[in-house]
Amino acid sequence: MSPAIPDAAAAVTADHPLRTMFEPRSIALVGASEKSVWSYLVIRNYRDLGFEGRLFAVNRSGATVHGVPGFASCRDIGEPVDVAFLIVPQSAVMEALEDAAAAGIRNAVILASGYAEVGGDGVAAQKALLDRARALGIRVWGPNTLGFNNMSAKAPVSAIPIVRPVLPPMIAIVSQSGATAAELNELAHAQNIGTSFVAATGNQGDVTLSDVVDYLVDHEATRAIAIFAENIPDPAAFAAAATRARAKAKPIVVLKIGRSALASAVAAAHTGSLVGDDSVFSAVCERLGVIRVFSTEDLITTAGLLAATGPLPAPGLRFLSISGGACTLVADGAEEAGVELPPFDAATLERLEAVLPEFASSHNPLDITGAAIRDPDLFERLLPVIADSEDTGLVGICMTVPNMEGQGIPAALEAIGRAMPKVKRPAVMVSTCVKALNDISRKAIADNGLPHVVVGIDPMLRAVGKAAWWSRGLKESMPPLTLRQQPVTVPDLSHERAVLDHLASAGVPVIPGHIARSRAEAEAIAADMDAPLVMKVLSPDIAHKTEVGGVKLHLSRDEAGDAYDAIVRSVAAARPDARIEGVIMSPMRRGGVEMLVGVTRDPNWGPTITVGFGGVLVEVLADVAIAPLPVDRAIVRGLLERLRGARLLKGFRGA
Repeated sequence: MSPAIPDAAAAVTADHPLRTMFEPRSIALVGASEKSVWSYLVIRNYRDLGFEGRLFAVNRSGATVHGVPGFASCRDIGEPVDVAFLIVPQSAVMEALEDAAAAGIRNAVILASGYAEVGGDGVAAQKALLDRARALGIRVWGPNTLGFNNMSAKAPVSAIPIVRPVLPPMIAIVSQSGATAAELNELAHAQNIGTSFVAATGNQGDVTLSDVVDYLVDHEATRAIAIFAENIPDPAAFAAAATRARAKAKPIVVLKIGRSALASAVAAAHTGSLVGDDSVFSAVCERLGVIRVFSTEDLITTAGLLAATGPLPAPGLRFLSISGGACTLVADGAEEAGVELPPFDAATLERLEAVLPEFASSHNPLDITGAAIRDPDLFERLLPVIADSEDTGLVGICMTVPNMEGQGIPAALEAIGRAMPKVKRPAVMVSTCVKALNDISRKAIADNGLPHVVVGIDPMLRAVGKAAWWSRGLKESMPPLTLRQQPVTVPDLSHERAVLDHLASAGVPVIPGHIARSRAEAEAIAADMDAPLVMKVLSPDIAHKTEVGGVKLHLSRDEAGDAYDAIVRSVAAARPDARIEGVIMSPMRRGGVEMLVGVTRDPNWGPTITVGFGGVLVEVLADVAIAPLPVDRAIVRGLLERLRGARLLKGFRGA
């Protein structure tokens, strides 16, 4: 059972501030000419999508372009226009913007490049452009953008090609890269996933990716939002839109690039983006209920699956196939993908045994063997049984849907289609291998009443794992992000002991310590402390104290003076440039597990907390987990359990 897919008529959103830009009924194509390839591509889109509004070509001669009536300026059009699509070179953009404003146009999409993405003078040019647009009261999409196609509103303001036939809308694609937006749209079409909105945001000088997501949250034809991002320029707006999407159970799937230093540099050269800390972004996505993926294939597959199924009622996948090989592939890959394969309960097993051939197993995944070829009705009898349990979240049916002439329609597909009205859980068809779906496939799906088809077992498993995580999170309450905190008075925490003393004053248990600034002070402090002692150098310039002879362990009281002198001599010799502000003296602690807890402020996403295993392990293993603040007990427990060394906290081998 899958949610009905809305038709293209469900296009108009509520009264969004950018609705006239996103759903224009009149468009001026500024810079259009018969010789311009951009003019040809854009005008072809209007015809391929069946734009029902008014279209005007604007050029200096006022010539008609590819059948579109021409005018010498926007002012000459003489009637209201919702959007000006500027396909003029950068040198002519400002003049075209002035003309559009004089004609009363309040939205502009700007194709030209040479702005912030090139740095230097380009940054200044973009600022000047946007400053003037604000003064004129014009909202700007871009610059350096191919624009957008609002497929559901039949309103293309873009050179991104329309892929035909236009499919019923399912997902929206929002990409900073225009070429990537086009390829993602083609990939979705090859998987029989219709698009409701396809956008290339470019430099995001004014209208940002977050603005588009905010619009799409209320866009009825969009059942899932797929984002290809280099950066998130307005974190607060993105967080607000994602929070609204989660409340409406509309999934957002993000592929954010820039995880490596090289990728960050490439992104900056492409659209002038600063990509930010990748680990922090992952933590933010988790808090907001945003699904993060790491390939274009997973982006489209995951968004398409959730658009077809909606939230899964339970995390468990029930999978059946006539192929034992396909069942084994699922069994092998499920755990890594985070997919649960719950066994059948006793009542379901009893019902299965009454239906299955004697030689078939009753495991999940369920290999129903080649008996289903001889008896196709076996699918019709089995599917309602395996779906009818509370721990079933999704039913996966591995059966090839034809995509070539002459393949014919297996009788099993007809039986699966007959079973679908009786299957009371979301269901998808699954092909063993990745392949393209086409008109032949679409006819087979429609004629037989088949559910959504996911191509490839591995992509299916990754998508199901993400879908189960997202669906489970809809039932959880998460504290909001603290992106915009009021300034607070920060005490003077000039060294590590000051930090520990400050924590102690707030009720955090810490190891006691005293600072000795001379041999005599060290001896006096030691006389009042329980031995054995630890002594370590106090220096704001030294992070790794053991490497410079700055730590002494297991000391008696009588050894404190000599230890003080040895530490100061060793550190001064190894690091003559370092400031030595004394030596910290503490009682020795044995046993336990050393942990790291740190708080940092990300420039985009605000304060975050990091937990991990301390000492050298944090550098050797990098075994840490991050969450945006604030956190509650459940979130902290989840962070600790996520650590690879979590077993150490549970008393490994009696510890």
